[in-house]
Amino acid sequence: MDVLRTPDDRFTDLPDHPFTPHYVDVDGLRVHYVDEGPPDGPVVLLLHGEPTWSYLYRTMIPPLVAAGCRTVAPDLVGFGRSDKPVADAAHTYAAHVGWIGAVVTSLGLRDITLVCQDWGGLIGLRVLADQPESFAAVVAANTGLPTGDHGMPDVWWRFRNWVAAADELPIGFLVNAGCVTDLSPEVQAAYDAPFPDESYKAGPRALPQLVPTSPDDPATLANRAAWELLAQWRKPFVCAFSDGDPITRDMAPVFRKLVPGTQGLEHPTIADAGHFLQEDAGPALAAVVAGLRAGV
Repeated sequence: MDVLRTPDDRFTDLPDHPFTPHYVDVDGLRVHYVDEGPPDGPVVLLLHGEPTWSYLYRTMIPPLVAAGCRTVAPDLVGFGRSDKPVADAAHTYAAHVGWIGAVVTSLGLRDITLVCQDWGGLIGLRVLADQPESFAAVVAANTGLPTGDHGMPDVWWRFRNWVAAADELPIGFLVNAGCVTDLSPEVQAAYDAPFPDESYKAGPRALPQLVPTSPDDPATLANRAAWELLAQWRKPFVCAFSDGDPITRDMAPVFRKLVPGTQGLEHPTIADAGHFLQEDAGPALAAVVAGLRAGV
């Protein structure tokens, strides 16, 4: 497998990102993760999606650490400081689930509160289904677990087709487009930092094409099996979706209907926030996570 590694100097002087990098080897790939807070504190696992990296959680990490949580935020393979397989074919749904599952196992994470947004949910909820004993609670934020049995919104299809056709993929521009607030040029540049040129972007290009859109998709059976586990999940499961995301807004009622662990809990709507609610309202989402974690 041909793999690229972003030079470290691309990550110097990023705005509001003082965190020490950590690495774990997974199947010969170097996977980066942020690991802040007391080592023996309750674990909060923050999973990002497309096309971001753990930088997305920079305003959430300090309040979670202040709440006493060990806060772990990996970069998906192909994103952030993690290694980047060059071939699109290296990026399969199953591979990404396996890589993050291996991170959880390698770090010995237990009693986890999973916080998942965008592809963080598509991957994280599959990892939960594979090793439910490792997880104590879930905060699902602007995410889903598609099986291809139901259609995707038009806005998502436009995004998918645009990514597939684009000669150059402007990562910072895409993140800004998914926010209500207007990100500064410096913050947009931080999202561009992992990708010195187009050869590094196989991950961001591949993931939209891997979302199951028909019942015969290669990931459909595994996602249906994950839903079967979620249909029996009685540990806390909070939906904290934003009020401004046309891509995932229909998924919160589905989780609340099908996952028993949602019952009897408050499911806040994060106000004035778009798809990347961590950018628009990170501290508000962190407060939801810390409140849930305190009650687990």
